[in-house]
Amino acid sequence: MLTWLSSGPTLVVVEFPPAPPAARVVAVLRSDAYGDPVPLALALLAGGISVIEYTLTGRDALAAIARAREALAGTVTVGAGTVLEPGEAAAAIAAGAEFVVTPAVRPRVVDRCLALGVPCVCGAFTATEVAAAMDSGTRLVKVFPARLGGPDHLRDLAGPFPNARFIPTGGVTAENASAYLRAGAVAVGIGSSLLPDGAVERGDWAAIEAAARRVAGSV
Repeated sequence: MLTWLSSGPTLVVVEFPPAPPAARVVAVLRSDAYGDPVPLALALLAGGISVIEYTLTGRDALAAIARAREALAGTVTVGAGTVLEPGEAAAAIAAGAEFVVTPAVRPRVVDRCLALGVPCVCGAFTATEVAAAMDSGTRLVKVFPARLGGPDHLRDLAGPFPNARFIPTGGVTAENASAYLRAGAVAVGIGSSLLPDGAVERGDWAAIEAAARRVAGSV
């Protein structure tokens, strides 16, 4: 599981241990409607992934966060993604989110999360955006969309920002996840690679477990 640490009055840091692989992968789930999140979460967990981000683009995302946190507390770390406004962050945290992720630099969201004692992973892509994210009070930086620059882009960012904790997301797969970790990422965010086409709709949890196992094995 993840270990959350607090450094100073406002700075929140997350440390990802080198093992188990479950702590190095964030499953980024994006759906129009999540329904009952427990079977999917259990399939991911069985495959070796224990950190799950429910993006707020789904109309029942808050209910999914609350249900997953209630049913799987202590085994799965649950977070909220695509958070753009402070109110959304507060609502997600009230529902049980243990971390919050923004797709871009959103200082007011970071402020609200830190005030509520919850880590915020701030989205950024350029060096200027990484600096702005860290100035907002967090060292957790979601490099998004990672596919545009690949591992080399992350490695270049890690040079001038050695204190940042980079989590590339968007285009990360089982095939390239380890390359991002070698480039300096502390974890990776993976979405579509974990959900074979139609698997959720069919309830094919074995296929999702197998996909999760491939990703976890790759890191």
